[in-house]
Amino acid sequence: MTTIRRDVLTLPVAEPGPANPLPPLRPLDGTHHVDERERERLPRDMARQIGYEPLRSLLPERVRDGYGRSRTPRELDTIVLENDRLRATVLPGLGGRVVSLRHKPADRELLYRNPVLQPADFALNGAWFSGGIEWNIGATGHSALACAPLHAARVTAPDGTQLLRLWEWERLRDLPFQVDLWLPEGSDFLYVGVRVRNPHERAAPLYWWSNTAVPENRRVLAPAGHAWHFGYERRLRRVPVPVHEGVDRTYPPRGEFPADYFYEVPDGQRRWIAALDEDGQGLVQTSTDVLRGRKLFVWGSGTGGRRWQEWLTEPGTGGYCEIQAGLARTQLEHVRFDAGSEVAWLEAYGPLGADAARVHGDDWGAARTAVEDRLEQVLPREEFETAYAHWRAAADTEPGEVLAVGSGWGALEVLRGGYKLPGTPFDESTLGEAQRPWVRLLESGRFPEPRRAGPPGETLVAPHWRDMLETAPAEPLTEYHLGVAQWHAGDRAQAVRSWERGLALAPSLWPSLRCLAVADQEAGNRERAADRYKDAFDDLCQERRDDGETWTAATAALGREAIGALLAAGRTADARSVWERLRPATRERGRFRLIEAQLLLAEGDRAAARAVFDAGFEVADLREGAEAVGELWSRISDEPLPARYDFRMRPPGTRGAG
Repeated sequence: MTTIRRDVLTLPVAEPGPANPLPPLRPLDGTHHVDERERERLPRDMARQIGYEPLRSLLPERVRDGYGRSRTPRELDTIVLENDRLRATVLPGLGGRVVSLRHKPADRELLYRNPVLQPADFALNGAWFSGGIEWNIGATGHSALACAPLHAARVTAPDGTQLLRLWEWERLRDLPFQVDLWLPEGSDFLYVGVRVRNPHERAAPLYWWSNTAVPENRRVLAPAGHAWHFGYERRLRRVPVPVHEGVDRTYPPRGEFPADYFYEVPDGQRRWIAALDEDGQGLVQTSTDVLRGRKLFVWGSGTGGRRWQEWLTEPGTGGYCEIQAGLARTQLEHVRFDAGSEVAWLEAYGPLGADAARVHGDDWGAARTAVEDRLEQVLPREEFETAYAHWRAAADTEPGEVLAVGSGWGALEVLRGGYKLPGTPFDESTLGEAQRPWVRLLESGRFPEPRRAGPPGETLVAPHWRDMLETAPAEPLTEYHLGVAQWHAGDRAQAVRSWERGLALAPSLWPSLRCLAVADQEAGNRERAADRYKDAFDDLCQERRDDGETWTAATAALGREAIGALLAAGRTADARSVWERLRPATRERGRFRLIEAQLLLAEGDRAAARAVFDAGFEVADLREGAEAVGELWSRISDEPLPARYDFRMRPPGTRGAG
């Protein structure tokens, strides 16, 4: 019989840390972006979906950048699903990640299992970690829920099947979703039923990709003869599979640079992707046809890719690649999701063994057929479609025993909208401190002013919340939140007016001053931005009450932005003044050691800036695709960039994200 139980997993963990308390007002970076002229060369439907509602802002989410590189052993809450064939381990508090899928008869781990939990800046909102199976919803990239808790509960289906249900409210697109996992009795496959609902009266852009990390010493096979290649030079082009530019790209280590290969799976073809070792053994993933896309991500064998692999784990751990499945052909696309509709599909993950000689032979068609024939033997397509129909009958079944609790944001939206979402209850008991001011606004029409000094809470930016803020009494905190919501909506002039109105009455000046400084930067007014950042930091230093986590995070975040703005305006003395008022522990963090080197160089002390590099530092929140470390080094020294700082993910001379 299948069992579902709570357990713990002990790993060396670098804690995700507090969220950045400053609202993310700036546009997203262009790492996963295709230029307009590149789109003209693409199929019309693909180009249309690439241009459809790309994410332009992280609001209402906050950036998760409070982690470091120091890891200590810690027990993580897990939920374990087990039958006589498989054991699946899930982290409900970290995005519902399936961190292990073990095939018991062979005593074999089917996934790449990271021996540590080390956040890095790869999610849309920052903190993300590698390994296992992850569920990505929202927009192009790793989900903002990668390090967030999900609701989890046991569900008993009408036929008696025991399921683990995970669910949450995705805030970037305001969409509730659920992921149901179960192990049919005697089955070698983990079944995963996914449903996303749009309860609103407007269409929404929809994005979903299920990403699976597997060891990279595999051959990756999918039912396709062509793929769309995308690298960090931001070009999307159609290439042959398996051999492109003289290299068989289905073996992940053979390419030099990190790259995506989105497979062109023909209509009517069963959807699957597999990663098999030299003996023809490994993991296969398959799904119903709604989940049409398949992708291989490789780190490549170059210096930057190897460095990133080391960065995400501990020394001596083997490398990995990712096999992925999504709703569109590529991850650069978003699908129109009609008002009041839902979309659902079934996935399966399990072991597969095929004839090694055929799998690794030169005949690509024969290799694919070997895998597809074997898949049909162990999991017939018709049987799988029947399982999907049975699951759909259980998708509305209400959860039983609660195993983990997610955020209160879904409960707030249900309270406001009165949505009926059978199967995914967002109970009012989950409402917490972050939601309470918004409940007050909803119930009384007035946003409460804070009782004590501190960084403002999160701002809700959806049109219905913005409308409520606009009609609420014009008090300082209301004007602050209204300005953030207006900025998100693209009404920048009105946002500035709201912040300026609130500033005239606010006991705490720095939050609105910082927002106005960002507005000045976006308008190209460096001098005024520098003035406002200086004033904002001065005000924060006068107001901060203690050295606790909240104030330390606020001081670090504002100080980092203020120094950058002051250096951009050539005001090195003011930048130095900000630096000296940062907490000593903050100044020792790798990000701030990099800032110190920038400051020293701006002051004309090239030798001291070089000494910072020679002493060594690690920028824990170094962004995927970012090249700031290498660019600063090139201004300090003519020597080659030291390997420890080399995270370059694209060929020299090509255009990247900066």
